[in-house]
Amino acid sequence: MNKDYCYKANISMKKIEETFKYDYIEMLKLTIKYPVISMEYNPRSEWIINNQIAISVREYIRYAEYLYQQAINYYKNSQVNDFPFHPYEAYMEYTVTYNENCFLSVYFEKYEFTGGAHGSTVRSSETWELCSGMQLPLYSFFKPEINYRNLLIEEITKQAEYNIKQNSNIYFTEYKSLILKNFNENNFYLTTQGIVIYYEQYDIAPYAAGIVEFLIPYATIGWYPQC
Repeated sequence: MNKDYCYKANISMKKIEETFKYDYIEMLKLTIKYPVISMEYNPRSEWIINNQIAISVREYIRYAEYLYQQAINYYKNSQVNDFPFHPYEAYMEYTVTYNENCFLSVYFEKYEFTGGAHGSTVRSSETWELCSGMQLPLYSFFKPEINYRNLLIEEITKQAEYNIKQNSNIYFTEYKSLILKNFNENNFYLTTQGIVIYYEQYDIAPYAAGIVEFLIPYATIGWYPQC
């Protein structure tokens, strides 16, 4: 296939909004923002990627339906025991981080509020080679002889050490061991500057720190996105 046809994808963003009610009272608000890609001369890759995104969207809608039932039970309990009910919220949004040189990379965050002190956010990410539609694992961006896991953990630890000198409370005290323990090979995405490795809330830092990111420049790993 001519790689000019898969240099980048055309992307349009779609939005789903729905309010679930019980006894005319709002129980749950659902919002989903997701991309739909178009590749005029590569319908196979277009279908593969859109289908994968659609599966994730459908799964989240099913999960929202579960939260709705949970919210109804919580509401009924609040009426019996006379405590305030706060509507639930489920929010899913995709962010496109890279779309050129025959690669497409995205992350999507799922936020939910279920009446506690604050909501929680979980991030996932996916990277595709556009010509084939193949989803790429982290190791595919490194030469076979490189111990990429050690390389990344060393670079992340180095950056974390620098960050903690600027703000001593940014991470948990045992952040070094947590960087190793909670390293997840699925938690990455591409940017124009390099690969971002991220840690979920509470993995290595308090809630206030949110999802913690580390940018690993392409020069550090000896690889650059190219068709």
